[in-house]
Amino acid sequence: MNYLPISDNAARQIIDATTIWAEYRKALASARPYAGGMYWKKEGFHEYLVKTYARNRQERMGARSAQTEKIYAEFHRHKATTESRLESLTAALIEAQRQNKALRVGRTPEIVVSLLNAVREAGLEEHSIVVGTHALYAYETASGVRIVPGALATQDVDLLWDARKRVQFVVDLGRDAGSMLTVLKRADSSFRRKSDEGQNESAVNDKGFEVDFIRREVEEGDPHPFRFSADEEDLWPVRAQHASLLAQSPAFVHPVISATGKMATMRTVDPKTFVEFKRWMAEYAQNREPIKRRRDLLQAQIVQELLDEELVNSRIPRVTVAPDCDSGGVAQ
Repeated sequence: MNYLPISDNAARQIIDATTIWAEYRKALASARPYAGGMYWKKEGFHEYLVKTYARNRQERMGARSAQTEKIYAEFHRHKATTESRLESLTAALIEAQRQNKALRVGRTPEIVVSLLNAVREAGLEEHSIVVGTHALYAYETASGVRIVPGALATQDVDLLWDARKRVQFVVDLGRDAGSMLTVLKRADSSFRRKSDEGQNESAVNDKGFEVDFIRREVEEGDPHPFRFSADEEDLWPVRAQHASLLAQSPAFVHPVISATGKMATMRTVDPKTFVEFKRWMAEYAQNREPIKRRRDLLQAQIVQELLDEELVNSRIPRVTVAPDCDSGGVAQ
């Protein structure tokens, strides 16, 4: 067997923890509009309602009136409600993560969980898709199994950048972090670009863990070359063979858990796409090392088994074969 089912206790803990994680994320989203503050600012003989944001930004909402007083009261009422719920769910999440560690329910590398959370907190979750080996952690968590270690070992994670959403990406990146390398440094301050080795698409930390950014082959309208930001130290996603298949795949979104119990949400490709891509890599990818081709085939086989056993779900419809007309329209 290429995978084994987890214990009933571990399965129950994963179900409970992922439920709490989902509610925690909803609470974060609900609280976001009420971040910052709102106060009255006196100027001469008049008072104005001012909304404050991160980075010392402020917005004047209007002169004091019945309408702005209502806005002020509702803002503080909703802020108190959302912050109270977020505080309760934060405490629940801390306990869930403690139980995750005690029951050893997770094994996604800690650095991967930290990277996923840094990307989410920067508002870039929709722009980065995990592809390659690390997708297996999402599939196994969703399936309630443990995949054989030999299929998982790797010291790098591949993130697919979708060139089709580049305009919104630039806006979202500029709104918070300013550069993709800054986002990575929030997960681990030792990340640096591998420019001295001619790999401008890659960043590596002091423990040798790499983050590689890939993109589809250039199509009409795609900028090329493309650096994530104006920062000269930032990363340049590199074109990858057959990456258009990955870019067109439905997303598979599921929480993952590290050995220390911490949680993150992983966005990766649909399991069927993963199988198709890994088989292509094993058979047709150029300059692919034999040992990697064998692992590609093993990974494709494992995920196909999870699909066949209906342990993991695909959003890609099944292809049905039309009945043979010579048989009178009756399926044989």
